[in-house]
Amino acid sequence: MSDALKQTVQEAFNEPGCATNRAKPAEARKKGCARPLTPGAAAGGCAFDGAMITLQPIVDVAHLVHAPLACGGNSWDNRGSASSGPMLYKTGFTTDLTELDIVMGKGEKKLYAAIREIVQNHAPPAIFVYATCVTAMIGDDIAAVCKAATEAFGTPAIPVDVPGYAGSKNLGCKLAGEMMYRHVIGTVEPERTTECDINIIGDYNLNGELWQIKPLLDRLGIRILGSLSADARYRQVAMMHRARVTMLVCSHALIGLARKMEETWGIPFFEGSFYGISDTSQALRTMCRMLVERGAPADLIDRCEALIAEEEAGARAALAPYRPRVEGRRVLLYTGGHKSWSVVSALQELGIEVVGTSVRKATEADKARVVQIMGDETHMYENMAPKDMYATLKAAKADILMSGARSQFVALKARTPWIDVNQEKHEPYAGYMGMVDLVRAIDRSVNNPVWEEVRRPAPWEAARPATGLRLAATSQDPAPGPVNDPKDFEDC
Repeated sequence: MSDALKQTVQEAFNEPGCATNRAKPAEARKKGCARPLTPGAAAGGCAFDGAMITLQPIVDVAHLVHAPLACGGNSWDNRGSASSGPMLYKTGFTTDLTELDIVMGKGEKKLYAAIREIVQNHAPPAIFVYATCVTAMIGDDIAAVCKAATEAFGTPAIPVDVPGYAGSKNLGCKLAGEMMYRHVIGTVEPERTTECDINIIGDYNLNGELWQIKPLLDRLGIRILGSLSADARYRQVAMMHRARVTMLVCSHALIGLARKMEETWGIPFFEGSFYGISDTSQALRTMCRMLVERGAPADLIDRCEALIAEEEAGARAALAPYRPRVEGRRVLLYTGGHKSWSVVSALQELGIEVVGTSVRKATEADKARVVQIMGDETHMYENMAPKDMYATLKAAKADILMSGARSQFVALKARTPWIDVNQEKHEPYAGYMGMVDLVRAIDRSVNNPVWEEVRRPAPWEAARPATGLRLAATSQDPAPGPVNDPKDFEDC
């Protein structure tokens, strides 16, 4: 690992904005937050994967992976981040390095040529160049190539020096934010600013979740000036330094970026969630209050309360038919981060009992909120092996498992309904409308008649009436036919 990358990683570990980190002694901070990987267990992605997850939703940028083909192919389009316009981010670009390129030292030349080709054929506002394990280990200087290409072609080429071996996926998310802070944010001035401009950090518009929130903000006159990186354009990221308030949706990974923006440009931030009725309302209230404190019209708070009252009434009316069908159901929640508590809160609003929630990737503040919502730590889980998850589903008599796609087969093996609430999901669950969609999905899954059929004993498990023993066939029989020997277990 290069000295520059070591320094960047060390700075990411020593994050003063993280409450967990502040509670550690100085020596422990240097070791960071990532736990050693368990041999044989899924690592959950590398640092390069985390950087791609964080930045690829910037939809008008060309994302160029400087690597052999596999790195680009395995990381391309692995999430459902949606765009309201440009689709360039859905095109996978890679320098496709071969062994010969590596041996002959042609990596940097090939990268330069790839940038030129992208500029000529696609004319994007910027190109993000991702380092990978291979190109970092052979010493390709992507920062120097990006600088030369930017000067030659007039299109910003942004180095994302986050190779996979730097650490975990979570670290990659942090470093991606750091790359934006160093190279992009503050490089473009908006044509106009308003007193109601905000940034949203840590939302990725999975299946259009941001689009369930944006109409609410539009009605309040609040503009999303900067986004990292839900349905974002390059200029939006570059203009984030002129927002009045930042909302941090995924606090664990990008709190360092929010903290640095506050220190550099004086933009205060708050942590919030758009999952559930109460949390959505609370996020809107906090956002409006902070905007008013920074100069927005005072009536914004009254208009916010009026909008909340109207939306909550509409959502609760839409939920009423479903409540009797889901109320009292028992859910095991296996997700992470802020969803550890925000989804719990949303489910409890519906009268659904949460028998356990995982707190993977959750901060101490997240865990404290889980305790506050659920009463104690009894139902909090860290990483759970499949066999433990299976046992918990059975022991807790859970009616449904809500998790990511990797756990779906555990649920199916336990003959338990399953709903995807992670990044691979196909429905948006954010905001008031999203809550109705979530309850509809729970009802559709829990009350599906297929489960009654699945839980019945299989035909071969049912008791059969005894038929007695028949005589075994002899050599004088005209045809061998079925053998009546009781030792032949296939005769059934």
